[in-house]
Amino acid sequence: MNTSDFLLERLVDWGFYRVYGYPGDGINGIMGAFDRIGDKLRFIQVRHEEMAAFMACAHAKFTGEVGICLATSGPGAIHLLNGLYDAKMDHMPVVAIVGQAATSVLGGSYQQEVDLQVLLQDVSEYVYTVSSPAAMRHVIDRAVRTAAAFRAVTCVIVPKDIQEKKAVPKPSRVHNMIRSSVGYSAPMVIPTAADLQRAADILNSADRVAMLVGQGAGMAADEVLAVADRLGAGIAKALLGKYVVPDDLPYVTGTLGLLGTRPSSDMMNECDALLMVGTCYPYSEFLPKEGQARGIQIDIDARNVGLRFPTEVNLIGDSRQTLAALLPLLKPKSGTAWREKIAKNLKDWYADEEARSNVTGEKINPQRVFWELSERLPSDAILTGDAGTATNWFARNIRMQRGMKSSLSGSLATMGSAVPYAISAKFAFPNRLVVACTGDGAMQMNGNAEMLTVAKYWKEWSDPRLIFLVLNNSDLNQVTWEMRIEGGDPKYEASQNLPHFNYAQYADQIGLHGIRVERTEDIGNAWDRALASDRPVIFDAVVDANIAQLPPHITFEQAHNLFSALAKGDPDEGGVIKESIKEVLATLLPHGSNK
Repeated sequence: MNTSDFLLERLVDWGFYRVYGYPGDGINGIMGAFDRIGDKLRFIQVRHEEMAAFMACAHAKFTGEVGICLATSGPGAIHLLNGLYDAKMDHMPVVAIVGQAATSVLGGSYQQEVDLQVLLQDVSEYVYTVSSPAAMRHVIDRAVRTAAAFRAVTCVIVPKDIQEKKAVPKPSRVHNMIRSSVGYSAPMVIPTAADLQRAADILNSADRVAMLVGQGAGMAADEVLAVADRLGAGIAKALLGKYVVPDDLPYVTGTLGLLGTRPSSDMMNECDALLMVGTCYPYSEFLPKEGQARGIQIDIDARNVGLRFPTEVNLIGDSRQTLAALLPLLKPKSGTAWREKIAKNLKDWYADEEARSNVTGEKINPQRVFWELSERLPSDAILTGDAGTATNWFARNIRMQRGMKSSLSGSLATMGSAVPYAISAKFAFPNRLVVACTGDGAMQMNGNAEMLTVAKYWKEWSDPRLIFLVLNNSDLNQVTWEMRIEGGDPKYEASQNLPHFNYAQYADQIGLHGIRVERTEDIGNAWDRALASDRPVIFDAVVDANIAQLPPHITFEQAHNLFSALAKGDPDEGGVIKESIKEVLATLLPHGSNK
């Protein structure tokens, strides 16, 4: 057994069963060990190391386990960084194993020699170079345990010559040796009784309680709903927490913020107490005004509390355990006016959104694509999002059911996450439908290449349905609208226009199923065909780039910037104005709950 063999066997001992990566001569020793270990630990070959890191992060998000990725030295390790920062910023446990030049040449500016300790230091909670075969045991043990305990990224650097030396699986019981072990169990972490009572006193004295839940409450759905019912509270969701509670409840207002709903925004503006659970929600302007509402925050990491909103009580603990401990201290609310107001606002909002989704033009309304999808999703579906307008529509128009999962690149908000997230979800849950919601910009950036990964592996999944929804408008549409609304600048065609590409045709060429939709009346049937397909699908929706995705409440400055951008000669001025007028009229004419 050489050191690479021992490394992989140790990973198996830790419970790993799948590694995402890409080969290179800097990890040839490790790749040889994969061949020898057989089915105990599987190597999944991606098209680019960045995708391997994304997939490891997504594995952690969807399973609750530690994700793991592998890359070669130098350029391979550099490619991992974006995906590793995604994991770091969303507090996901990921272990990265990377190769390095041989110890005999380090410091000699050797080929592909990069100072990986420095390169990976900022992204990692723990990063270390294995300097001898005897060190492999404690370095890998500490890396995995640290990643799990701190929900962080850790990195293990393995020089080429160390990979091929004889292993030292049991270091001697002598001085200057370490004998580490496998295993980690998460502790029970709950706040003190005094802090729980302080929080309960604030919540019991409030009349209009709002809750904001994030991905940290992902295992606490029952406790979130029980506390909300006891307090008569409404529940808004951070985007990463969209799956935590279902949207079919009349007091669940959907997502909050730039991509959020009007009911969520209104609830925050009118509540007199705010309970934040498992969220690092970034946009303070969408939270209550200081002095309007008393704040309480639950988070297992003390670094996250009191950061976005001036909370009075910070409860450091696991969301599920803390809510369970808090519940007996809460008094049932007798009044129903608060929830009734939330429910009416929510009903009106959905009626407005449905009316807007039915607005038609020369091209497909992207909102309609998501509305039709939402009506057809099974309760065990898994959805992934990207950074772009596809995620805007996903955030507002996909109504989550109990049992669904969803995620995307949250704090980093990087393009190109939806596709690798979806592939990782499919490997983790091969019997469930997975839908990636992305745009043509992200597909051209890296998604098209990873379709080859799908083509390589899809036949082994028990349920082959993996759908990649592509909003095809030949425009980097999110940035185009940000230029108009935030900066008052017209669309700059040199930077915003994308090459035309037929994604459905590409799918057919590589053995997948391509569905191209160019007419509104074909959307429903196209979704039915995609959901019944016997293989992965690229759903190529040719949509209108001129339909704005605006915040739930438009400020004067945003409106002024938009009209200023159009007045400066925006190339799509006519289409934007026409579609905006139709959207406004759709909400004014009788519809939905206003009939």
